[in-house]
Amino acid sequence: MASERSDSTPADAVDTTALALKILVAGGFGVGKTTLVGAVSEIRPLRTEELLSRAGESVDDTGGVAQKTTTTVAMDFGRITIRSGLALYLFGTPGQDRFWFLWDELSQGALGAVVLADTRRLEDCFPAVDYFEHRRIPFVVAVNCFAGARAYGAHEVSRALDLDRGTPVVLCDARDRDSGKEVLIRLVEYAGRMHTARLLDSVG
Repeated sequence: MASERSDSTPADAVDTTALALKILVAGGFGVGKTTLVGAVSEIRPLRTEELLSRAGESVDDTGGVAQKTTTTVAMDFGRITIRSGLALYLFGTPGQDRFWFLWDELSQGALGAVVLADTRRLEDCFPAVDYFEHRRIPFVVAVNCFAGARAYGAHEVSRALDLDRGTPVVLCDARDRDSGKEVLIRLVEYAGRMHTARLLDSVG
């Protein structure tokens, strides 16, 4: 039997979250998934990073991200409270294709996903876009604006990725908490509209 909270337990130690939603953060290798989860998380993020090895040189394309020395091998995990009573649990997916078998498990019960994109390696986010489109999981594309990269507008990115009409494309800085939070709010709003429309269609 669960024990009752004693009067000596601090009020802020009790989880009063009324609704917790699962969000995936996906994209290509080195695009900033771990950075985004770490920047917005209000708890110390869980990371499963390992040093890049010589054995992985033949399969890990580090072009454009030569300074990257680690890679996520399972997932990143963080949490952010959007407003009172609403929290998001963030699951960052591994970027390399040899770890994609984990995506099916991580996507179970997800409200939606953020697909991070780097315009210098835009093709790297195609697998994530295809994955969520085929499984009808609502997603937004968040363009991580790296210093020195050519700037593209949201419409240009949407056309280059051949996104379904209405799929949001937003520009962000994965290192900045406020920027990351805006991306997540945009996703929650979009996913909410999509799920509501599907529900209405099913009862119509």
